[in-house]
Amino acid sequence: MIKEISSVQNPLIKQLFQLKEKSRIRKKTEQFLIEGEREISLALKGGYAIETILFYPELFSENQIKNLTTQQLNYIEISKDVYQKLAHRDTTEGVIAVAKSKSFGIEDLKINSKNPLILVAEAPEKPGNIGALLRTADAANVDAVIIANPKTDFYNPNIIRSSVGCVFTNQIAAGSTSDIITFLKANNINIFCAALQASENYHSQDYTKPTAIVVGTEATGLSDEWLENATQNIIIPMQGEIDSMNVSVAAGILIFEVKRQRHFK
Repeated sequence: MIKEISSVQNPLIKQLFQLKEKSRIRKKTEQFLIEGEREISLALKGGYAIETILFYPELFSENQIKNLTTQQLNYIEISKDVYQKLAHRDTTEGVIAVAKSKSFGIEDLKINSKNPLILVAEAPEKPGNIGALLRTADAANVDAVIIANPKTDFYNPNIIRSSVGCVFTNQIAAGSTSDIITFLKANNINIFCAALQASENYHSQDYTKPTAIVVGTEATGLSDEWLENATQNIIIPMQGEIDSMNVSVAAGILIFEVKRQRHFK
């Protein structure tokens, strides 16, 4: 049975709007919103529990919902006003899901590969950069993405949007810099830090063994703790006037050098 909600003043809609807008509400309720057919499909594929699907019938039909999932969920038909209040994108698809969040503690991270490749980013502030990092990680099929000292939660709508759903396809963890370094060393994973100080050219290194590529923010780079614990600091040679590039671009260059050396395995 499909319910209908047409008022933006409906208590449930007010609650969902808070999920969209506030990280602390997402953490408290352990729920978040997913907008878009592809993103919802990837979340289902990634094992996320979907509780409710809301749809605006002029953009997303009941037949499309049946094609989206065969699970028995709560379905709510919503009005244009309600959809526009909950939607985050300028482009509209007409469907939004309410999902249960997962734990991303570093202690929960399981590395199954005997020769893992891990991408670590320290304190990225911009959701768009995190989304781009997740897309790069998905494209390279890395074993995990770890965020050190995160500034935002992974279910920020801008991260979901900019990652094009790759937040659901990657194995993700978060923790303090100290805890992540301890985890990497305990698993005998070499730490290669992108940095200007005491660095060697990135393509002069051997990445065929267990490897973590670590990148920092464009403004401040990596903290000293990373640089002091690195197997080797590495640098991408610059030929222009500036000495840094977008963190997701730098990560892509480094990650695919690892893949090249491993013959894209």
